[in-house]
Amino acid sequence: MQVETDEPEIIERIAALDISKAEVVCCARVPGPRGQRMQEVRTVSTMTAALLALGDWLASLGVTRVVMEATSDYWRPPFYLLEDRFETWLVNAKDVKHLPGRPKTDRLDAVWLCKVAERQVLRPSFVPPPAIRQLRDLTRYRVDLLAARTAEKQRVDKLLEDALIKLAVVVSDPFGASGRAIMAALIAGERDPAVLADLARGSLRSKTARLTEALTGRFTEHHAFLLTQMLRRVDAITADIATVQDRIDAQLGELAPAVARLDAIPGVGPVAAQMILAEIGTDMTRFPTPAHLASWARFAPGVNESAGRKTGKAGTGVGNRYLARILGEAAVSAARTDTFLGERYRRIARRRGKKRAIVAVGRSILVIIWALLSDEEARFVDLGPDYYASRANPERKVRQHVRELQALGYSVTLNPAA
Repeated sequence: MQVETDEPEIIERIAALDISKAEVVCCARVPGPRGQRMQEVRTVSTMTAALLALGDWLASLGVTRVVMEATSDYWRPPFYLLEDRFETWLVNAKDVKHLPGRPKTDRLDAVWLCKVAERQVLRPSFVPPPAIRQLRDLTRYRVDLLAARTAEKQRVDKLLEDALIKLAVVVSDPFGASGRAIMAALIAGERDPAVLADLARGSLRSKTARLTEALTGRFTEHHAFLLTQMLRRVDAITADIATVQDRIDAQLGELAPAVARLDAIPGVGPVAAQMILAEIGTDMTRFPTPAHLASWARFAPGVNESAGRKTGKAGTGVGNRYLARILGEAAVSAARTDTFLGERYRRIARRRGKKRAIVAVGRSILVIIWALLSDEEARFVDLGPDYYASRANPERKVRQHVRELQALGYSVTLNPAA
């Protein structure tokens, strides 16, 4: 037998919120006479004054914890107004499934959430402090702007294809200096393929013949009008990205040293470090071990077992898509380096495939990040690409080879008697 260290079973004074866009249904449960439980349900507006009055009512009841579901973005106003007055929990809606066999209304949902929460069978979701939330808003908006610019560039490529202009076939980046000069000339009315090809710069001038062939098409005034609007939109979004990035740099403040430490990790640049900090914060006490952080980020395989047999495909599940994206990009970048992470990627990719290697290296990056943020004095030291070779055990390889031969039906023994 072992001592169980779980928290007390019942939270004496607790409230739960069922949130929609226009109103909040609040259920509060407090101790009653003779060990009974008393509850009251109120419906209030989501306007600021009504939510502040709701907080006053909960405070008068002595409520210590307020629990709410993560419903779209509607949870933000109640959470922001109550987090300074109560222990406020945001819980995943998947953890509070609808109880089969009972009617479903907002009132019943609030009561059910309150009953489940008071018995402590829920876990709070990670909600960063206000400073990190602001940085997260900026970094996520920057990602969205990049996606919008990419979509606009794809429209340009489709428009040129419609005009029989095969610029992207010859030019690796149609939006580079040569590509933009050629498109500007097309808009200005130039249609001679040889003149357009002569606008190429740098190494692209060696492809003048192919470029002339690619620029032979039927570019009309209709295409010129659309291309003008699209390029104007691309330039506007590019300027917006630069403005947002300047705001991010100014917003870092005390996070600048942490960004510098994470920048030392192979594959993680300053922008990637900013995005990672915006998603996980700097307080690693929220994640007791690196495994907790990897599990929260869904960079750890799921463990499913039934009747002694493992089930499923050990997938990582769906986590924070912004964090997963930047970790995946960092893992791919690290794979091109002559470092420990690069060698780890190559070893796993040979045996398990590139996708599993990206997840494994992403998890390794998370472990390194946890160590760097847990100790301000910690600094990244690369183990080197020969780390695995220096730890190789020749006898282990022999035993593995013997097992492979035995699996094929050969009778082989290790160290046979003389």
